[in-house]
Amino acid sequence: MLKNKFIKYLSAEKRFSEHTITSYSTDLDQFSIFLSEEYQISNEVSGISFQIVRSWIASLLEKGVTPRSVNRKISTLKTYFKFLIRENVISESPMLKIVAPKSKKRLPVFIEENQIENLLNEVEFDEGFIGERDKLIIELFYVTGIRLSELINIKIFDINFSNSLIKVLGKRNKERLIPLSINIVNELQTFVKKHNLNNYLFTNLGGTKVYTKLVYRVVKKYIGKISSVNKKSPHILRHTFATHMLNNGADINAIKELLGHANLSATQVYTHNTIEKLKTVYKQAHPRA
Repeated sequence: MLKNKFIKYLSAEKRFSEHTITSYSTDLDQFSIFLSEEYQISNEVSGISFQIVRSWIASLLEKGVTPRSVNRKISTLKTYFKFLIRENVISESPMLKIVAPKSKKRLPVFIEENQIENLLNEVEFDEGFIGERDKLIIELFYVTGIRLSELINIKIFDINFSNSLIKVLGKRNKERLIPLSINIVNELQTFVKKHNLNNYLFTNLGGTKVYTKLVYRVVKKYIGKISSVNKKSPHILRHTFATHMLNNGADINAIKELLGHANLSATQVYTHNTIEKLKTVYKQAHPRA
């Protein structure tokens, strides 16, 4: 089946994350249902035209799907049809004339510095191995800005305790080194020795590495104790890391490298939060603001 072959391609060759692959698979399933219901097309990909794709996009927007989500689905189809051309299934992509709908830029949501300090210094975590692990998960997200998939796959040998560095494997299988503070190096070293860890850094009681839903639950549980933000996901700690770095004078190119962004434009979205903060300070402090 073409879809299954495409999913294997995303995993083995494109090195997409598990989360991204799941999203692509869902998008293709939704498109397939639309083709079947509206055009009685089941497996004949050669019959898919620009007009059919455009009508799907229009139907999504009519149903209230956000332009941001629609654009992701368009990206899925572009990648899929490129793959079909590569496999000599079709000769031309129906996506060539597709124009993506404009979407409003959303400012990254982040947690205030005093709230993070409260979380790491005042909030009580569960006792024993689980509590120690959960606190380190929160802290490592915040002090490094790493992605969820990167955190889950950290192994003990990825941490250079003597040089205070951690190696993570990012998107497209790209490795990068991130500096660590002395405090968290000591915490990590103590945690590893105390629990005799020798493979993955973050595991459950059975010794297998933590999984996506578990980490989501941990982050949601503890962020909920100090913040009322709606989306209490691991990514909010990545946003918080980048925003706090900028607010405290870090160079944006350095932040780009720490986050593992391929393009500076992806990092520049965090400057908007800094500008908004400056506006607030100006309005509060200037006599004629």
